[in-house]
Amino acid sequence: MDAVQENLGLVAEETLDPLDWADVQALSHRVIDDAVDYLRDVRDRPVWREMPADVRKAFSAPLPRSPAPLDAVYAEVSRTVMSYPMGNIHPRFWSWYMGSSNFTGALGDFLAAIQGSNLGGGNHAAGLMDSQVVNWCKEMLGFPASAGGTLVSGGSMANIIGLTVARNVKAGIDVREHGVAAIEKPLRFYGSEQIHSCHRKAMEALGLGNRALRRIPTDAGLRIDIAALRAAITEDRRAGFKPACVIGTAGTVNTGAIDDLQALAKLAHEEDLWFHVDGCIGALIAIAPENAHRVAGIERADSVALDPHKWLHAPFEVGCALVRDAAAHRGAFAVTPEYLESMPRGLASGEWLHDYGLQTSRGFRALKVWMALKEHGVEKFGRLIDQNIAQAVYLAGLIEAAPRLQLAASPTVNIVCFRYQPGLTGEALKALNTEIMLRLQEQGIAALSDTTVHGEHWLRVAITNHRTRREDLDLLVHETVRLGHDIATQGSAPS
Repeated sequence: MDAVQENLGLVAEETLDPLDWADVQALSHRVIDDAVDYLRDVRDRPVWREMPADVRKAFSAPLPRSPAPLDAVYAEVSRTVMSYPMGNIHPRFWSWYMGSSNFTGALGDFLAAIQGSNLGGGNHAAGLMDSQVVNWCKEMLGFPASAGGTLVSGGSMANIIGLTVARNVKAGIDVREHGVAAIEKPLRFYGSEQIHSCHRKAMEALGLGNRALRRIPTDAGLRIDIAALRAAITEDRRAGFKPACVIGTAGTVNTGAIDDLQALAKLAHEEDLWFHVDGCIGALIAIAPENAHRVAGIERADSVALDPHKWLHAPFEVGCALVRDAAAHRGAFAVTPEYLESMPRGLASGEWLHDYGLQTSRGFRALKVWMALKEHGVEKFGRLIDQNIAQAVYLAGLIEAAPRLQLAASPTVNIVCFRYQPGLTGEALKALNTEIMLRLQEQGIAALSDTTVHGEHWLRVAITNHRTRREDLDLLVHETVRLGHDIATQGSAPS
């Protein structure tokens, strides 16, 4: 033992803590100052820009073997990462359905990382706050306090959580013990043809396969056709399948269409189906005073997936799965090995939050949501949702009044599909509008995406941004018309 101690004494013990905390403190103040400037001045920067070759090359550098000064590390991050963002915090980013973050939430992420708690469970404050935020999500959606729930990475995982519980409850056997091969009748899940692709991934991950998810036609408003759904359920029962779950969509990705959740809840009850709602786009409309009626019925779901990193504008990433039957929720995931047994007191006396999902190690996602809700109050977030929906209506009006712009349909909520139409058809029309979209991005004006609605190509604007103003939408319409005219008259070569 003396020899071991003597040998250890020859090697200086190391740590990742700095040798001089004063230097780190000074740099940290500069980082915060830069961060404030970054958000304050975001409107003055391009929405997106292409990285030059030297910046792109920096991400191919080899593994660092020796240390570098922290201020040099930060300088490189500023030059590369911070200067070339995706752009989703910018007021004219409307490409995909994302939130736009907020400074208080970013501070919450920083503090969560500083504290470093693992939210797998245990008796500590972060665990209680995690449960509190889940309880607040229940309250926002009208779920009972007795319901289960968990914070996850985002909507895809939240949907997988809800659909896993649905599979286990409706299987008729102990799926966890015997596996899906032991299910007597193949299960069938139902959703509209506009359903998000994460549900296919869920079916595959759950061992049911893509064919277990039956896509139901939609009506003129792109909502699930209730009569067609009922007919499909009857047909599947006659064919020897077991209808298990209907997935309602509270806001489709393409157009924001919201299924008739009241009718789906009624049908699910009559047909003895699990009723899951994919609310990753629109569930939080429930807190918007002028538009909450659009998601009436969501409170009757057996499970709901929602995304605080969208309309609660939490920094990525945080999703939430709610399950009405808390016992069924825990029963779908809980495992208690000897090294994670609960104790009557001490650190292990708290609830094991990993019993409600797939992750044993869980980040402290709750703090960024908690801090922003405490600062602003849920009512303000509701008003911001109403504001985005009103902005979509405003944009639709601008499009209808603009020369050569065509609106796909009046917006349901906050997604607007349109195109520049100088009298072209087919691939020529698609190519023209695609080029408009790319030039808007490359010139840093605005970020849009495109999609297909009723078999036709359209540009798509998803307004989920608390920084967007009507003047941004005015600019979008003006620049779209300008670019459309330039491209149509000069050819489609990139500028």
